[in-house]
Amino acid sequence: MTELKFEELLEAGCHFGHLKRKWNPKMAPYIFKEHNGIHVIDLQKTIVKADEAAAALKQIARSGKKILFVATKKQAKDVVSEMVKSVDMPFVTERWPGGMLTNFATIRKAVKKMNSLDQLMKDKDFNSISKRERLQVQRERAKLDKNLGSIADLNRLPSAIFVIDIQKEHIAVAEARRLNIPTFAIVDTNCNPELIDYPIPANDDASKSIRAILGHMVEAIQEGLNERMLDKDASKEEEVPAEETVATEAPAKATRPRRNRTPKAEAPKAEEKVEE
Repeated sequence: MTELKFEELLEAGCHFGHLKRKWNPKMAPYIFKEHNGIHVIDLQKTIVKADEAAAALKQIARSGKKILFVATKKQAKDVVSEMVKSVDMPFVTERWPGGMLTNFATIRKAVKKMNSLDQLMKDKDFNSISKRERLQVQRERAKLDKNLGSIADLNRLPSAIFVIDIQKEHIAVAEARRLNIPTFAIVDTNCNPELIDYPIPANDDASKSIRAILGHMVEAIQEGLNERMLDKDASKEEEVPAEETVATEAPAKATRPRRNRTPKAEAPKAEEKVEE
C-alpha cells in the first residue's frame, strides 16, 4: 500500500476547511491555522488518520466482510461509484433509504421484489401482456435499480460504513451508531469527529480531495482482498486428504463369567486287602 504524500494532498486541496464561523469546536485538534477567515486542516494529522482507517479497512476486507460506502452529494457520487466498483463493495449514491440498516429486513424485501421483476421480464410471456403493464413493470424496475442496484448483493448488514460528509448523511451515521457498526468518514471542519470511529480530517466538498482520500482506502481494501485470496490458496495447498483409519480389530468375544464351582468330594478309596 503506497503512502499518502503531503504534496499529493496539498495539490488535491484536502487542507481547505470551511469558514471560521461555520466550524465545529471539536475539530480544533485537526486545524492547523486560520487564513482569510477559512480554517486550514493539518495535513500531517490527515495522513496519520487516513493510515489508521486504511489499516482497519484492510483487515475488514481480508476477513471477507462488506464495507458500505455512502455518498449522495453531487461532488462525491460519481467518484465513489467509479472507484468502489473496482473492489466489488456496495455503495449508496442516490438517496439514503431511511431504515436501511435498522430495518434491513424491509430493504431485503425490496431487493427480492426487484429480482422477481427481473424474472418476470425474462419470461417469454412478458411480451404478451399489454404495453401499459410492461411500461409499469419497467419503470418500477428502473426505480428500484436506481435506489438499490448497488446493494442488491448485500445479504447481511455491512461490517462497516464509509461516509463522505457526515452532515449530509447524518441518518446513515445515526443508524450505524445505533447498531454498533464501525464508521469511517471524511470529516470537514464543520463536523463533529466524535461521532465517527475512524475520522479522516479533510475537505469533503472537492472531488479531487475525495478522490485522493478514497483512492488510498480502495487500495487498502484491494490489498486485503488479495491477501485473502493468497490465504485461501495456501490453505488449499496445505490440505492433504487424510485417510481415515478404520478400526479393523474384531470385537472381543464376550466371555461368560466362570461359576464358582465347589470341588467335588473325592470318593473314599477302597481299602486294599492285604494277603496274609
